[in-house]
Amino acid sequence: MRLPGRLSAAIAVLTDVETRKRPVSEALKAWGLNNRFAGAGDRAAIGNLVYDALRRRASHAALMGSDTPRALVLAVAVRDWGEDPAALNESFAGDNHAPEPLSDDEMARAVGQLGDDVPGWVLADVPEWLAPSLERGFGDNWIAEGQDMAGRPSLDLRTNTLKSTRERVMKSLARFAPAETAISPVGVTMKAGPRDARTPNVTTDEGYLKGWFEVQDQGSQIVAALAGAQPGEQVLDLCAGAGGKTLALAAAMMNKGQIFAYDSDRNRLAPIYDRLKRNGARNVQVRAPQPGALDDLVGKMDRVVIDAPCTGTGTWRRRPDTKWKLTPELLSQRVDEQAAILAEGQLYLKPGGTLVYITCSTLPEENDEQIAGFLAANPGFASLAPEDMWAAAFGTALPAGLATGQGGIALTPRLTGTDGFYFNALRRTK
Repeated sequence: MRLPGRLSAAIAVLTDVETRKRPVSEALKAWGLNNRFAGAGDRAAIGNLVYDALRRRASHAALMGSDTPRALVLAVAVRDWGEDPAALNESFAGDNHAPEPLSDDEMARAVGQLGDDVPGWVLADVPEWLAPSLERGFGDNWIAEGQDMAGRPSLDLRTNTLKSTRERVMKSLARFAPAETAISPVGVTMKAGPRDARTPNVTTDEGYLKGWFEVQDQGSQIVAALAGAQPGEQVLDLCAGAGGKTLALAAAMMNKGQIFAYDSDRNRLAPIYDRLKRNGARNVQVRAPQPGALDDLVGKMDRVVIDAPCTGTGTWRRRPDTKWKLTPELLSQRVDEQAAILAEGQLYLKPGGTLVYITCSTLPEENDEQIAGFLAANPGFASLAPEDMWAAAFGTALPAGLATGQGGIALTPRLTGTDGFYFNALRRTK
């Protein structure tokens, strides 16, 4: 397929997403099944067009004067992919699969600039109702933070030190030109390419099949390292999900001690069993959700890790469709769930134990404000100094701008080049 056909396909996929209210990944898969003539390169390009349109939906729509799928995709082609509108129209004329030619108004708008009177939420490419929260969390930098959350993410991998080394992983993936991550000492990264660049399929690599590495954003690697799990400890991973952080904890503990991996959703937990085998993680005991599953752990854990359910605002680069589906009601629901899980998690700690709270959110309601509420209700806890946690994990000083007012650590695409994460470690003092 040539670019005109790819643009038409992207418009069709976005239309499907809007009319059927289905996730982008499902719409793209359905399009591929219905158009088997399209090759892997075509599918990758169409996916990039769709995701780029959603990443900058607000600013694209403001520039084009419309948020229709056509307007968004044409804006991507010109604003993000550098196409000339006149050249696009010429290519459309010779392609039976092309969209309708750009009108004079569309051509003028596509190469225009946003005016000085454009609201901040449009410049930041975030939902309007979230602007006050982001401004409260990031201050004067909130628009810049939003703009960086609208970029393409890198592909990051975590070396499984139970089976391999970073050097070995990089050698295995040399054809993809990997680089060392800037912060994680076990991370490998591949930058996102422009336009129709394909993301490397690393899961077919021999190293992946042998358990040498896992696909994991560097931000997730950083907060797992900050959790500070030590060999020989008793650790409860209370929201283990598919096990990404569980595996990182097992490697940090060098298979010594015990990790109890639990999740309230059996379906989320299902992939962990195969991943544990492939990674060679032998100190993990999976606890399936059932009444009394964790009763024997009350008051016995050195460390309880809560990777809390959240809005996922920190993953907007990877899942931009969720940015525009988030509602105040869903945020309120997540905040309530987090408070309940924090209250439950502290029950399993022994005296002097550490409660680790993690979200993949950039919103203060789910981060500092959640911790402030917990500390007000539980005066027997205190946040550990973020500078000390960082130095213990990485042997360096905490980078400027990462410490939060409530004693946490915030990672963002702008500050750390990672997904957005929040970390806070709370010591039980009595």
